[in-house]
Amino acid sequence: MSSVAAARAVPVGRGLRGLQRTLPLVVILGATGTGKSTLALQLGQRLGGEIVSADSMQVYEGLDIITNKVSAQEQRICRHHMISFVDPLVTNYTVVDFRNRATALIEDIFARDKIPIVVGGTNYYIESLLWKVLVNTKPQQMGTEKVIDRKVELEKEDGLVLHKRLSQVDPEMAAKLHPHDKRKVARSLQVFEETGISHSEFLHRQHTEEGGGPLGGPLKFSNPCILWLHADQAVLDKRLDKRVDDMLAAGLLEELRDFHRRYNQKNVSENSQDYQHGIFQSIGFKEFHEYLITEGKCTLETSDQLLKKGIEALKQVTKRYARKQNRWVKNRFLSRPGPSVPPVYGLEVSDVSKWEESVLEPALEIVQSFIQGRKPIATPIKMPYNEAENKRSYHMCDLCDRIIIGDREWAGSPILQRPDLESGISLKPRV
Repeated sequence: MSSVAAARAVPVGRGLRGLQRTLPLVVILGATGTGKSTLALQLGQRLGGEIVSADSMQVYEGLDIITNKVSAQEQRICRHHMISFVDPLVTNYTVVDFRNRATALIEDIFARDKIPIVVGGTNYYIESLLWKVLVNTKPQQMGTEKVIDRKVELEKEDGLVLHKRLSQVDPEMAAKLHPHDKRKVARSLQVFEETGISHSEFLHRQHTEEGGGPLGGPLKFSNPCILWLHADQAVLDKRLDKRVDDMLAAGLLEELRDFHRRYNQKNVSENSQDYQHGIFQSIGFKEFHEYLITEGKCTLETSDQLLKKGIEALKQVTKRYARKQNRWVKNRFLSRPGPSVPPVYGLEVSDVSKWEESVLEPALEIVQSFIQGRKPIATPIKMPYNEAENKRSYHMCDLCDRIIIGDREWAGSPILQRPDLESGISLKPRV
């Protein structure tokens, strides 16, 4: 069954025999701490839907507190998918694995005449479900340590060496990527090695498909209903600080100690710990690394200082991550160019005492309007897109020995703002 066909038309029900509806794919966006899971649970309960988690860390077993998984009781209220099914030692689970499994689940939910509700903070996971944006390479047997992911292998090499190799096989993609961004450089090399086609060529093909645009291919589902929860940043910052305190009260440190003892202690003893892949990327794990490896081996005063340092680091990185999530929504959803761009409806969540009237009721009205095939009362949010505003061009500044990606960053480079430089110096992008 195709994805679009899965969003099939089904009878509306009693009194409207013969009229058809197309069940929507509901997607809830928002930074961490905005209440996405709460809204998903409420919508699922009222509409008889099922929730598909789109969180790259919640797919792993363990670390339930730090990854903020819904409780077993909440999962009994509404059926949840894509949570706690990957072994913590697996490091080669990718967005492609997620997309393949989640797409099949969504199609199954549609086939049972239910509404799938996608919710989570990993926005590129959500993009992979909405648009045709990924490249399929050689299939791998996910779920075993014995499988060596080619991308992970490549990431162990020097970034400049990888970038030079990419510039030889895919100069167009190399011009858009910084040599230190080894993940993306390695992914582009992996695409070429395993398919024989450059990554940029794959993307060109997607963009030129009917319904495609500058950021990817056409929509995969015909009736997406996208809700974006947003809050005043100062309010959200306080909420996130409190969330960390609540996690600590709920047993965060014991969870981290237990996980470290079972899965990471051996790696640390061999100096082979890896906080770049798998569940060990989770926000919170590396922040408490020093505290965990020295606990019981240093003075109580030192241990207390390391604990406070870890808590403060966790609060800061959580707030930075929330800002990053909002930037992604604005850049990749609200100002997305091309013909296949569904409307995004904003819901203000700063005042949780007004949740019912400001969030839940408007969300229900929007989703019901999609079910009934009418225009929602709410007006969608749209931001302008300027393709030339920050083109990902590659610039090399010989004066400060820096590589700069992006025309806006290049124009704002401190070296270009210095009045003592002769006006005759011309620094052009290298492409």
